[in-house]
Amino acid sequence: MDGHNGGTPRGERDGSQGDGKAGGRGTRAGGRGETEEERADRRWQELLQEIRVAQTGVQILLGFLLTVVFTPLFHELAQTDKTIYLVTVVLGSLATGALIGPVSFHRIVSGRQVKPQAVAWASRLTFAGILLLLATLTTALFLILRVATHDPYVPWLVAGVLAWYLVCWFALPLWVRSHYTTDD
Repeated sequence: MDGHNGGTPRGERDGSQGDGKAGGRGTRAGGRGETEEERADRRWQELLQEIRVAQTGVQILLGFLLTVVFTPLFHELAQTDKTIYLVTVVLGSLATGALIGPVSFHRIVSGRQVKPQAVAWASRLTFAGILLLLATLTTALFLILRVATHDPYVPWLVAGVLAWYLVCWFALPLWVRSHYTTDD
């Protein structure tokens, strides 16, 4: 490890670009001894791996959602359920856009010597995509359980699943971040 309990330089943990003392593009900086370009390349590869997981899931979900409107059952749904469906499709479309955005971003700025900035913006798009995916999954589950059961406990069940997502996706990582990182 590099002296940090998480094995990651402080600037990467908090999303900052460091304190500016490390120097220019060719200067070695951070706990890993990498240049700004090397760090940007590594962070870009890590981000791509993360995006692949979320992007595949949201695209499959959106694909299924887009076909629902063409089924006979859709036309029998109450207007409230149709509205929930439309909100879910829009959220899924927004999530897809945000999670595919970094690929387009990279294509457009590639070779322009702005990889650190591109990585920062792609990271922001990815986080927005994750938030939109959270909303999409929650509304899709709510719609499916409403249509399948018509029971009054559906909002409570969905709230429990949402709480689980929040714990897995945000609370646990933030807890680990706060308990296992140091200010070397």
